[in-house]
Amino acid sequence: MSLIIKIAWRNIMRHRGKSLIIGTILFLGAFLMTVGNGVISGMDRGLQKNIVEGFCGDAVLVSAKNESDNVFLDAMGKPLEPINNFKAIDSLLRTFSFAKKWLPMGKNTAVALNEDGGIADGVFVLGVDLRQYQEFFSNNLKVIEGEFPEDNSRPFVLVPTGWRKQYAEYYSLILTPEGDRIDTSTLSKEIMENFSDMGRKHDIAYMGMNTDNSTTDVRVPIQAIVKYRSLNTIWGQFPIMDIESYRECLGYFTAQDKSGPVRKEALDLLSAADQSLDDMFGEGDIVTAQKKSDLAPQMLAAGSLAVKRDTVRRGAVDLDAGTFNMVLVRFKNGSNADNTAKLLTKNLEQCKLGVRAIPWNKAINPLGSMAVLIKSSLFVFVMFLFFVAIIIIINTLSMAAIERTSEIGMMRAVGARKGFIRTMFLGETAVLSAVFGGAGIVAGIIVVNIIAVFNITTDNDMVQLLYGGDTFRPLLSIVDIGLAVIQLVIVTLIAVIYPIRVASSITPIDAVSRE
Repeated sequence: MSLIIKIAWRNIMRHRGKSLIIGTILFLGAFLMTVGNGVISGMDRGLQKNIVEGFCGDAVLVSAKNESDNVFLDAMGKPLEPINNFKAIDSLLRTFSFAKKWLPMGKNTAVALNEDGGIADGVFVLGVDLRQYQEFFSNNLKVIEGEFPEDNSRPFVLVPTGWRKQYAEYYSLILTPEGDRIDTSTLSKEIMENFSDMGRKHDIAYMGMNTDNSTTDVRVPIQAIVKYRSLNTIWGQFPIMDIESYRECLGYFTAQDKSGPVRKEALDLLSAADQSLDDMFGEGDIVTAQKKSDLAPQMLAAGSLAVKRDTVRRGAVDLDAGTFNMVLVRFKNGSNADNTAKLLTKNLEQCKLGVRAIPWNKAINPLGSMAVLIKSSLFVFVMFLFFVAIIIIINTLSMAAIERTSEIGMMRAVGARKGFIRTMFLGETAVLSAVFGGAGIVAGIIVVNIIAVFNITTDNDMVQLLYGGDTFRPLLSIVDIGLAVIQLVIVTLIAVIYPIRVASSITPIDAVSRE
């Protein structure tokens, strides 16, 4: 082996020009493949952090009655079906080793009402228990004005800058928490031109939209203007309100409904029903006259009466007992979202809980598809470089072998076998690959780490998809570096096959003829 290396190194030095050309190609190929792997890994990690960890989790559990997988961004789809058995789902999720954490939430479409009777276009609204939401997503929201509510038992809405802009353009009203100064940096140029003529609004009336006409309109105070830390232009159309206000808006059973005490009049009615029908329809009054506000909450929720939201503090209730529309689930590190979602759906079906799991890229389609397409395009680009490098190296090595016909023919004449010629050529290419290709990989690692230090940022959502977030952070793990080494080895082996055949086919007669 040492003899082959010595001969290979001697031949490389004798043919410096050709060796330098091949080495440069190997260096550039290894460099670009390493940087490409870093960009793909950085994008993949960024998407996971900013979409999976910042908005929708690895998978979304929805009612099995929902036909579409696009549960977040389907503007023309049907309202999401309610989930009324979260307690049972929660108990089952606790038994799965791959489930890291989960968050129940409401998501549907509502319209924003105004005092002049105007109705804006439908807007997606999220209903959450804010404590659970912040535990699940950590710091995915940045407060622009106001502050997060300290008391989770009061109604509130967090207005993203995107929805604030849309509301201002439609109503000429700027949404802002009461008593807070407006941060004009979040407003568009068109709004700023008419800023002095625009009014201020500190609460919003929402009316839910569903298929059974059981929605109500609720008025909730604006607690804060917020901005999603990444992909805000897209996520900025999702106002976040407290889960109980959301349930009342959509006409669902609230946690207060399910945990509230049964009124004495209702007990009297049930008692009379057990005695005789005469007691129910006799002359005596069993149910006393009530005000509308005294009606059982269940009766109001089931009908189409519009009930204004009471903004006083709610009693201590178990918020998990009410209605939701989805459950976001994070899997443990290393879990494949698609495969784990299928496994989760299978277990849910076996327990007959009436829900199914959708992987994140399908739940936010077409955004998820676009992200996968960009990632695939980058991978194809790296593979294109891979094959271009192979073709160039094959041509260069083949020409080098032909130009060395006299040398190889003389070696064959003094007893060198074809196997020795093959090994010699492979050794030369391996030395060039190790020196120049290895230098390319090292240079790629250095460049990737330098780029990451600069923290290149963008507010453009399409570019953020390419970055995997608002900051361009290419990433190289041990696996990525190992992949670059494997790619370099494959390039070397494939590129040397044909030149070896050319070199080993040279005979002493070819050398004499060439002379």
